Amino acid sequence: MKRTLKNIWKSLSRTHGNSLAEFATVAALMATLAATAAPKLSEIAENTKAEKSSNEIGKILKQAQTFYNDKAEDIQGGGDGRGRFPGQDKFDKKVGGYATIEDALAVLGPGSPNSSGATTDDFVAFNNGEGSKWRSVFGVDNETAPAPIGYKWSNDRSAAECNTCDDNDGDTEWKKLFAGNSLASPYQDGHFIYVVIKGEHNATTGKVAPPILIVADAENPADFNAWLEP
Repeated sequence: MKRTLKNIWKSLSRTHGNSLAEFATVAALMATLAATAAPKLSEIAENTKAEKSSNEIGKILKQAQTFYNDKAEDIQGGGDGRGRFPGQDKFDKKVGGYATIEDALAVLGPGSPNSSGATTDDFVAFNNGEGSKWRSVFGVDNETAPAPIGYKWSNDRSAAECNTCDDNDGDTEWKKLFAGNSLASPYQDGHFIYVVIKGEHNATTGKVAPPILIVADAENPADFNAWLEP
């Protein structure tokens, strides 16, 4: 019994081990590693969001292609047997505020001047005034992905943009394609928006140019966008 108590006392009385200086060194090392790793972890998180946004845009384009093909095959419903995108009354009616693909690309990427000669690619934030030319894919007030405070885009209402158009509201048609559901952007200020550049029919040559659909994430439309030309 005495030997046991003596051993315990010796164990509690030991003074060797990690010194205060060693502890401080380890703490400093851990702090340095944490500071170094934080930007990398943040970068990984941002890359994950960007990848998810891109995947969701891809899903929207895939459904849009299906919608277009269905309308092209349905002569009675699609008009002259030509396809159209959600929100269009016919293939030669635009959705949103761009008359040409060049005008749209001028704000989404470098190198393409718009009709006024300006070249800009500053549509990099959801509250940029350029957003007023865009329309919400699933509606600005949908429960799954409501638009952030300060947004500039609007719901598509065909009748408001074309007095002779049927009321093919874009967000209503998009939701039908997704069985009544909506896709949400992974970003806090994100929201999926779109425009359609109208198609054209050249009566002289008989050639038909199909409409072009552009879908973007409003978090940063210049960086997160994709387009579809059937």
